[in-house]
Amino acid sequence: MLGVTLRKVSKVYANGFKAVHEIDLDVEDGEFMVLIGPSGCAKSTTLRMVAGLESITSGEVRIGGRIVNNLPPYERGIAMVFQNYALYPHMKVHRNLSFGLRLKRQPEPVVRDAVSEVAGILEIEELLERLPKQLSGGQAQRVAVGRALIKKPQVFLFDEPLSNLDAKLRASMRVRIIELHRRLKADGLNATVIYVTHDQTEAMTMGDRICVLREGRVMQVDTPDRLYDLPANAFVAGFLGSPEMNLRSARLIGHDGRPALRVGGFTIALPDDKARALASRPEGDVTLGLRPPFIDLARPDDAGAVVEGNIKFVEFMGHEVFIYFDLDGQEYAAVTRMEHRSLLKSLKIGQRARFRFDMERAHVFDPVTEKNLTLV
Repeated sequence: MLGVTLRKVSKVYANGFKAVHEIDLDVEDGEFMVLIGPSGCAKSTTLRMVAGLESITSGEVRIGGRIVNNLPPYERGIAMVFQNYALYPHMKVHRNLSFGLRLKRQPEPVVRDAVSEVAGILEIEELLERLPKQLSGGQAQRVAVGRALIKKPQVFLFDEPLSNLDAKLRASMRVRIIELHRRLKADGLNATVIYVTHDQTEAMTMGDRICVLREGRVMQVDTPDRLYDLPANAFVAGFLGSPEMNLRSARLIGHDGRPALRVGGFTIALPDDKARALASRPEGDVTLGLRPPFIDLARPDDAGAVVEGNIKFVEFMGHEVFIYFDLDGQEYAAVTRMEHRSLLKSLKIGQRARFRFDMERAHVFDPVTEKNLTLV
């Protein structure tokens, strides 16, 4: 097994600042794990501790079952791809690729075959005689990935490798890295990946699982779909998703003998499972969480969780439309499809309109602890 395990891993700097707080994380053999969080959440610091580029204050890091806390990077069986590519500027691409193998005094035929194989996988054969300054950003990043791949490491570590590329190149490189991971696994090679990014599109499309970090603490580790649909707390709910989730003040009340929500001047019934989850909670302030795609314009015959708000702004995005409206002093975002053209044509700024909340997809959070109260 060539997974990575972190147990109660902490990082405290000399000035007393604690950057990482007792992180527990299990990365399975062959898994593509993404670390994501806002700037300063210690995702790169955590990665560097796995790599051996940052010392560990306390806790334990295992790679393939072996404790590596005190091992130098070159003994950990890892290869790292950095944000700035880190290519040797005076070496041509083929020398950049082969440098690590030559340091280990591998025979020339072995080096030549390895370079040829990696260049073929990454489709950079025509770049082998170029210097790094003659490469585009996407080409340089592929060479950086190739330099890691050629070592055949136990674990690949990526530290925001696509952040310097434009949007089109980022999308292309995402596909290449995912395909490379799948190919390595299909060939029975080591393909355990820990990938750091601040880009939620990268995280949601690339990761088998995602670890969401906040101020050096793990908020939730789960698959992309479960993080989106079942966030453990309000931070995860608001961090993932675009447009971001509506997180708005509400009040838990009793209505017709069961829990309900008071949102502005409207009473909204809760589905049975959410009502059961909240049955023992006393009435009081809560946070309602509802993603914009689950708020839509209400048709005339719609009933149930329907509210009225004043239109503040409308953005036409092609196949869908973003509608921002004010509900008793709180702004909500809704996403509606272009199938509702007849309703959309009538919208005017300042106009009062009816909106339907899909409460099956709603969440209720504790306003203090931020815990999701409706997860059962």
